[in-house]
Amino acid sequence: MTARQRKYIRAALPWLSAIGLVVVWELVCLLFDIPQAILATPTATLKALIQYQDAIWLNAGQTLLTTLIGFGLAIVFGLALGVAIGAAPLLYRALGPLLIGFNAIPKVALVPILVMWFGIGTVPAVITAFLISFFPIAVNVAAGIATLEPELQDVLRSLGARRRDILWKVGLPRAMPYFFASLKVAISLAFVGSVISETVASNHGIGHLMLIASSSFRTPLLFAGLVVIAVLGVLMYAVAALAERRLAHWATRGTDGGLHGGG
Repeated sequence: MTARQRKYIRAALPWLSAIGLVVVWELVCLLFDIPQAILATPTATLKALIQYQDAIWLNAGQTLLTTLIGFGLAIVFGLALGVAIGAAPLLYRALGPLLIGFNAIPKVALVPILVMWFGIGTVPAVITAFLISFFPIAVNVAAGIATLEPELQDVLRSLGARRRDILWKVGLPRAMPYFFASLKVAISLAFVGSVISETVASNHGIGHLMLIASSSFRTPLLFAGLVVIAVLGVLMYAVAALAERRLAHWATRGTDGGLHGGG
């Protein structure tokens, strides 16, 4: 098998697996005669996507905007905190338990508090997306910097490098694979945060649309919302993977760009 053929096969595998899942889903619904109110078939979901396309895309745009804002804030603050605690062991020891404890709190439990502070709308969704995607970025960046070999640091210091030079010229590049790996996880979590908040405290977004669909037993519309969220998540994951290949290609040589950490 030639390299070009292997490349085509790798490119086709995600599409083939998605088509296979849809076919199995459709057949299971038909063979077992599952009611549409319980599990909508792919064809019914597609019809809902077409029938409610205006409302779906309007709300999908709102969810995407909310997610991107929260995700962008998580990148800025997560990267800054990760660099700070990764470069300072004492700060890592001081803030590590606090970060772990805060991350253990279900973010849906914070939504009512955010509503009390900011009211129903976009702000709670943005903050929830930020809170749920902030932790993996900060922790991964900190780990990438903190695991810099002491022997390497000693050699660099003997050559006259200052601590700041080691951090910016060696520590940060070393942390880039960790950073981009965390982005792939964080973007999915950001969508989770946005949708959770929209189902609880918003009048817009895919989460709100799905809540309306479930309350009126429109199961195909509910599954259409799930499909839209999945597609948006895959697209954003692909953007993060592309950024990784462009900006940290030296760390991803020889990988297929799959779902493992190498991207």
